[in-house]
Amino acid sequence: MKRLALLSTSDKTGLIDLARSLVDEFGFELISSGGTAQALKDAGIPVVKVADYTGSPEILGGRVKTLHPKIHGGILARQDLPQDQADLEANGIRPFALVVVNLYPFEQTIAQPEVSLSEAIEQIDIGGPAMLRAAAKNFSHLTVLCNPAQYSDYLQELRQFNGKASFAFRQGCAQQAFWHTATYDQAIATYLSQQNSEEIPQPIDPHLSLPPRFTVIGQQPQVLRYGENPHQPAAWYQTGTVPSGWTAATKLQGKELSYNNLVDLEAARRLIAEFLDTKATVAILKHTNPCGVAMGTTLAEAYEKAFNADSVSAFGGIVALNQPLDAATATALTQTFLECVVAPGCEPEAAEILQAKSKVRVLILPDLAGGPTQLVKPIAGGLLVQAADDHLTNPTEWQVVTERKPTTAQIEELMFAWKVAKHVKSNAIVVTSDRTTVGIGAGQMNRVGSVKIALEQAGDKTTGANLASDGFFPFDDSVRTAAAAGIEAIIQPGGSLRDQESIAAANELGLIMICTGYRHFLH
Repeated sequence: MKRLALLSTSDKTGLIDLARSLVDEFGFELISSGGTAQALKDAGIPVVKVADYTGSPEILGGRVKTLHPKIHGGILARQDLPQDQADLEANGIRPFALVVVNLYPFEQTIAQPEVSLSEAIEQIDIGGPAMLRAAAKNFSHLTVLCNPAQYSDYLQELRQFNGKASFAFRQGCAQQAFWHTATYDQAIATYLSQQNSEEIPQPIDPHLSLPPRFTVIGQQPQVLRYGENPHQPAAWYQTGTVPSGWTAATKLQGKELSYNNLVDLEAARRLIAEFLDTKATVAILKHTNPCGVAMGTTLAEAYEKAFNADSVSAFGGIVALNQPLDAATATALTQTFLECVVAPGCEPEAAEILQAKSKVRVLILPDLAGGPTQLVKPIAGGLLVQAADDHLTNPTEWQVVTERKPTTAQIEELMFAWKVAKHVKSNAIVVTSDRTTVGIGAGQMNRVGSVKIALEQAGDKTTGANLASDGFFPFDDSVRTAAAAGIEAIIQPGGSLRDQESIAAANELGLIMICTGYRHFLH
């Protein structure tokens, strides 16, 4: 009797070639359902429909078609167990040697704009995961394939081992099937937890908005040369089956991306995403901290200002732009050594100019705002998970706490400084003038140290400049230091028990001080 293969696929890539080889080269008999059976029939490949094989029609609009003892019995039967063999014979069930299944395109569906909850739910596969899990459980007796990329390897196994796949291959395929269903279920659970529909009750307490269970599943598109240091192995994992974020970016040119490149690029993306609705803005980062951020009337002007803000640190930096690369900016970028450049687009002339620096990694990421909504940090024995710091800066929420009030122009400048400070490692101090960072103090163990570093870097540019702090001032020493350097306005979260000391010092020294009510610590 011919060996039996069950084929039920949503993604029909490579299906016809696989099926034809199974029938013509290895003598399989094919059982298929729905659209898969029709595709095989249209290709002239003999196939038996599941409904004809089981004697049970598809019901509920196709929701139930493979959930049948003749299907799952044939998948789960232990062919070396007499009792299982007896059950198969008593019920007229044939064992399967191969199960080829991939699942409804749930993630592709929810990636579409304005997809409804009901549309998403209809793309939750039931029979597919059940068949995959059953076949993977019984890998000792059959092979399960869940990805078209496995088809050629399977056929090669049959050719190499006299028509039967090796145990090691079957076990590896079983592992892939379980990862596939786990990823699928995780995507569904995540999607449902994020819905704000009346059909899904939402928690009253916002602190309960994170799910009681949290899983991270990824598939590896690339092994990296190493991690932060050469002795640390590293790899890049894509979450979900639909490429997004950096896995969906287009690399125009340059060397292979490293672990540190990707970490820096993500920091650059988060920062430049604050400025997508503003005029031309450029951010240059080093070791995840901005060393120069500036706005300009043109992209080239913004880059020049950002570069000159700290040209020493910009050497070997990561450049993020909020507008498509043009020729003038590309020409400026080639004048120094850079590791990576990311922009939402690139004009053909600019791409040609950048080829003069062929080792520079140039990436196009149209959706610069598309970042994770939850941030994960591993610790011993578990994970820490928090919502992303996506609070939008809104001056209407700010409180001017000093006698001296800011002008509209000063409000706009302080907005710029505050957005940048949000993306500087704590303790963070940012000094700006003319929509350009002139001094940045990052990652110091005390705020006074960050203030001194930022002011020293700014030099004589502190006169009339603005200062942003990611955290409050518990003492007035930093306020006095800033005033002595010529700082005119300060923006900070407020919230210290000793706020009044800093406010009194600002009033005494004629400064403007704004408290935002929000802090932006970044560890």
